[in-house]
Amino acid sequence: MSNLPSRQQQIIQAHAGLIVAVADAAQHGKVSADLNEALQQTEQNGWTTLVNTIRKILAGSREHSLLAGLDEEDSAIIDAIMRGIQNPASLPDPNAQSDPALAAPGLANMIHTAASGNPEALQLLANMAEQMTQVGGDMGQLGGLMRRLVNGERDADKLGKKLNAQGQSLLHSILEELGNLEAH
Repeated sequence: MSNLPSRQQQIIQAHAGLIVAVADAAQHGKVSADLNEALQQTEQNGWTTLVNTIRKILAGSREHSLLAGLDEEDSAIIDAIMRGIQNPASLPDPNAQSDPALAAPGLANMIHTAASGNPEALQLLANMAEQMTQVGGDMGQLGGLMRRLVNGERDADKLGKKLNAQGQSLLHSILEELGNLEAH
């Protein structure tokens, strides 16, 4: 995975459990109750295109055309699943800790998309912010800042006054990524 762009790496690592479960089920021809439940939950969360494509893979489809029409995130997930079916050694480690440095581009993209009025991104970001808040510490603080970031606040001093050095570093990275996105 090291030759993939960081955004793609982040997407794959964030969905490693799903990617590994689907690749395993496709290789063995058996969908577990846990995977079936995860797919139902994913579909209920609005990822119907992704789940429909996964179901095609589980039914035996392996055509590259499955990637047509998918957004960046869905495409990265499906591509990782299909590579994992062909070569299980390429599958991500579902137990690996995500690199916090990779979080900034994904969070900034989600914040930018939500601020642009995309209801799916706003819902996904709200769910993520809630989970971050429950973790506590800097993650909890950052989760609590999501609404302010979506609403356009970019003052690092105001936003980061309760964060430690690592949290402030992540906040600055998010703000830098937002600046890049907003410049285009």
